[in-house]
Amino acid sequence: MNFETLGKHVTDSYVFKGSEEMPFLAPRGVFTMENKLFVSDTGRNRIFIWNEIPKTEYQEPDIVLGQVDATETGRNAGGIATASTLHYPSGIWSNGTIVIVADAWNHRVLIWHSLPTQNGQPADVVLGQPDFESNQPNVSGIGNDPSAQTLNWPYGVFSDGESLWIADTGNRRILFYDGIPMTNFAPADEVIGKPDFTNRDYENHEPIWPYSVKVNAKRQMVVADTQFYRSLVWNDADKAFSKPADSIIGQADFDACGQNQFGLFPSSKSLNWIYDACFYKDGILVNDTGNSRVLWFDKIPTKNNPEATAVIGKRDFKTGSENKETLMGTSSSLYWPFSITTKENKLIIADTGNHRVVITDLKL
Repeated sequence: MNFETLGKHVTDSYVFKGSEEMPFLAPRGVFTMENKLFVSDTGRNRIFIWNEIPKTEYQEPDIVLGQVDATETGRNAGGIATASTLHYPSGIWSNGTIVIVADAWNHRVLIWHSLPTQNGQPADVVLGQPDFESNQPNVSGIGNDPSAQTLNWPYGVFSDGESLWIADTGNRRILFYDGIPMTNFAPADEVIGKPDFTNRDYENHEPIWPYSVKVNAKRQMVVADTQFYRSLVWNDADKAFSKPADSIIGQADFDACGQNQFGLFPSSKSLNWIYDACFYKDGILVNDTGNSRVLWFDKIPTKNNPEATAVIGKRDFKTGSENKETLMGTSSSLYWPFSITTKENKLIIADTGNHRVVITDLKL
């Protein structure tokens, strides 16, 4: 990789491709905690856990979830859904002990209440389904109305160690649990983006296609709202149950929905297929997936359509995914990164389109 394409705000960058015997295929989720690295190797239907953040191009995982070892890749391990299998896992969260995975295409979220110690270890709890063998959207199929207990393509999960938020993407809502559930099929306590748990319609001021949700220590919340090419910010996560977002990144108002604000090229304000965002220092990093870049806002925006402070992944704000650096191949730069996570000044990017993870230090 030509790390110059990441821009001037990073240093000491390197590429990580997972298991040398069976490398990543379209990894869509990354998370780090206590120097552990968790990767949702989405295309191979497995979760990898490393006890230390790898420093080389390849390193065998310490634990594999969803498969019996690092060489197996089948959807639901080649069979039906069980407590040990995965189908297109995406978002992942851990506090170093508890592990929570958005098992998106099984329309469920899996919880391990203690850090797994064996490959293929079964989950302790399933949410969104009445048991570990069920895996239909909203339990009874795509046409079924949602409830406080069901899920439809959940792509994002987040916890503060006490509560749990699930980006229930296919139902166009976010589910909130006061505590991390200990029993299967537990109902959510609150819903964000809908007036009640059974509603499927949406208004433009609600999350339209929420892909990830994050909450910081100040209880501020950011949601990557993919389909309207925007990120939504609440100054108080507890107010999100009853009021629209306080500010919008990527659009001028709730009705605006232009891809790159209908521009031919990106800008310091526009977004294109946003799949993740996370808080960093006093600001926010927004994973601008369709533009193959990450935008940094040094302060939490207080009004709509803010201008980014810096760009990572491109040399300037006007360069997008289709540029001279990617015409003859994408390996020289980021390509459709889906997920980001930080540890102090370290940024870890799921460089999904390149089937790898990029690890770099920030100079922001």
